[in-house]
Amino acid sequence: MQKEFEQKFEALIKKYTELMLGEWSEEKQEKVEKWIMYTYISKSMPPLTKHWNETYPDAKDEMIHLIKEIKTLNEQHREEMANKKK
Repeated sequence: MQKEFEQKFEALIKKYTELMLGEWSEEKQEKVEKWIMYTYISKSMPPLTKHWNETYPDAKDEMIHLIKEIKTLNEQHREEMANKKK
């Protein structure tokens, strides 16, 4: 049962990455997974995120870069989809 769940959950994240960014790759999925976790933690435990950001400013900068990259890729994908509908 555990292996089956892992496979199905992996498929969920894979599809989410594909729908969000327009295509799937292992690298993109890893970035999306980090973005998902950081976003969730920052909303559910803001003091923890604040502490982490202050403790690891270099990692915070990398996370900001990652968030911007995902946002840009998502916007490009949305634009491509909108253009296809025209």
